[in-house]
Amino acid sequence: MIQVNNLTFSYSKKPFIEGLSFEVKAGEIFGFLGPSGAGKSTVQKILLGMLPNYEGSAVVGSVECKKHGSNFYQNIGVDFEYSTMYEKLSARENLEFFSSLYRLRHRSIDELLMAVGLENDADKRVADFSKGMKSRLNFIKALVHDPKLLFLDEPTSGLDPTNSRLMKDMILEEKRRGKTILLTTHNMQDATELCDRVAFIVGGKLFALDSPHNLIMSKGAAKVTYTWIENGEQSASCDLTEMAGDKKLRNLIAENRLQSIHSSEPTLNDIFMEITGKTLV
Repeated sequence: MIQVNNLTFSYSKKPFIEGLSFEVKAGEIFGFLGPSGAGKSTVQKILLGMLPNYEGSAVVGSVECKKHGSNFYQNIGVDFEYSTMYEKLSARENLEFFSSLYRLRHRSIDELLMAVGLENDADKRVADFSKGMKSRLNFIKALVHDPKLLFLDEPTSGLDPTNSRLMKDMILEEKRRGKTILLTTHNMQDATELCDRVAFIVGGKLFALDSPHNLIMSKGAAKVTYTWIENGEQSASCDLTEMAGDKKLRNLIAENRLQSIHSSEPTLNDIFMEITGKTLV
């Protein structure tokens, strides 16, 4: 669905995106992960045809992004981090207007409003919406023409836990409906939960690309921590692969003296820091 080869872009004389290459397969959720200023949104704008003065190749569908025509956006839905709604119009009026810009089959506006819990606010002016309400409305605006490709920029930003869960469930449902989704975020929990594959980007360069599970398992070993009582509570840990050779653990199990035992593995955030040397701020 997306093919990028040796992509380079600059806002000044110094390259901002440098030698970037990756592909996004049809039907997958692909995550672009990195801190603010890493180049995630710039890559997204290039793929949307908004920044045509790049070097290398960026192909969406079968179209080179800098050479796209008027039909380019008919199968693309975009949810920017910040609302792009007309604030003096109601939620319903916004969705009706934006859906009128596309020739493709439109989805039910009432059903989309209900899906994000805005059915009772459909006729309110967007200016009176909270940030979270605007975020949910902006998301369904990207779905109203039922596009094949979705660009989602920090889709859960500013949402409370309940609405964040609702949004993530809807994203997974869009994948089940056959959508290809490019997700840009610095939220590693979202990326772990949603993405089939992720790319780590810092300073406009790609540092890693794989599934969240493979990145976690290849770069960090799961740890087992256990406790027992001996002159007060004691604890120790070992790698999961070394449990059979841990004499202390074996003796505690044989003597039925274990107080607790649990395993843990690195998070995607831990792996990001290990690989890039950067934090997500």
